[in-house]
Amino acid sequence: MSRTPRYYTPPGGLPPQTELLTDRAIVTEAYTVIPKGVLRDIVTSHLPGFARTRSWILARPIAGFATTFAQLIVEIAPGGGAARPEVEEGVEGVVFVTSGVLALDVEGVRHALGPGGYAYLAAGAGWSIANEGEAAVSFHWIRKAYEPVDGIAPPVSFVTSDADVAPEPMPGTDGAWATTRFVDPDDLAHDMHVNIVTFAPGGSIPFAETHVMEHGLFVLEGTGVYRLNGDWVEVEAGDFMWLRAFCPQACYAGGPGPFRYLLYKDVNRQVRLTHPPGGRAASRWG
Repeated sequence: MSRTPRYYTPPGGLPPQTELLTDRAIVTEAYTVIPKGVLRDIVTSHLPGFARTRSWILARPIAGFATTFAQLIVEIAPGGGAARPEVEEGVEGVVFVTSGVLALDVEGVRHALGPGGYAYLAAGAGWSIANEGEAAVSFHWIRKAYEPVDGIAPPVSFVTSDADVAPEPMPGTDGAWATTRFVDPDDLAHDMHVNIVTFAPGGSIPFAETHVMEHGLFVLEGTGVYRLNGDWVEVEAGDFMWLRAFCPQACYAGGPGPFRYLLYKDVNRQVRLTHPPGGRAASRWG
């Protein structure tokens, strides 16, 4: 029997005055954990050019930490939206909807994205968003400066959904660890991947991954324990983990249901060691 995925969406609000302030938020030189209890009304930001919208900015480039991407949770009230969400011509993005229905227009083609809806929005593409329903819509918006490569055509925008892409089991795991890949990992046109990783209860990453890719990990569903730079950190649906390059990482799923997270990583580009005249290199090092 098929199972309907769940996608955690922050409700906002404020805790009562009787609640203890102790929480699981932590910032280190190698990683940051922003637990769901931090995503309150008081830490939201308004975005220029957006109507009836608020956002939680989970990640942005920081010198000495992660530098390749920004990640936001955007909440649009009925009647809100933006005619030109992305104002930087060289920036690509991914939108992943967790609640409500997002009206997305990409180059004149209208799409309705419900929970699990996914859109890749190429750098320079014309697109707009609106909430035409009666309930709030919430989505993740991951942004990255696209790094073009001579001889490789840049990727084009597309729309799909979690339900339309089958998870691929990792080799030798009997399906305990699987990845929903929205783009072909061998396609060098793409310099970032935003995937969904799923673990069955008890499934694990059984080694400490230590690599050049930066990560944003938002837990969509379930619970798990993450090993981050030598620390064991318990996480649950609604928590966000932000990892700099080479932060050792591993995990296991706690159960009783699947442990799933939305994962960003920068890929498929040579490391830039020189800067262009008069400017900074568009590289993973910022």
